[in-house]
Amino acid sequence: MKLRLRVRPSWPALLAPLFALLLPGAAARAQGEAGTAASQVYRCPGPPVLYTDAISPREAAERGCRTIEGTPITIIQAPRPRAAAGASAPARAGNAEARVEPTAQRQRDSEARRILQDELRREEEKLAVLQKDYNKGEPERRGDERNYQRYLDRVAEMKAAITRKEADIAALKREIAKLPAP
Repeated sequence: MKLRLRVRPSWPALLAPLFALLLPGAAARAQGEAGTAASQVYRCPGPPVLYTDAISPREAAERGCRTIEGTPITIIQAPRPRAAAGASAPARAGNAEARVEPTAQRQRDSEARRILQDELRREEEKLAVLQKDYNKGEPERRGDERNYQRYLDRVAEMKAAITRKEADIAALKREIAKLPAP
């Protein structure tokens, strides 16, 4: 089993018991193969502390790794995955009753289309008013705008409002396009 686990250097002492929990066959190896080099788990120093059993004793010595010994090893069995709830959904008898009649669905779709078209019309009217006031980037100056920067700020706000309205209109048109044809 090749396992590499990187841990922050400040937590190695706290994570050594947790590491022992994460190795599925560590208890069997610790009891049955304690003398063999293949079952040794090493703690290697470095900016990320590395716990591994995938290196040979010679590589461990070259890297300055130490074996982890004397830590009690506990194995916890993972729970078995349950069958997905969605898999049995088509077999239920309640689904047939939950379906909407085609005439009722068409009525709902036409009502949604009407509401969206009314909202689209209102937004287009508001956009037309904003564009008229914006006057192609040169709106009329008001009396309270003696300072030129205030005028420029108002022009920038108007441009942002026009951009938002155009985005809203595009979103409404996309929603209307998603609805089935009347």
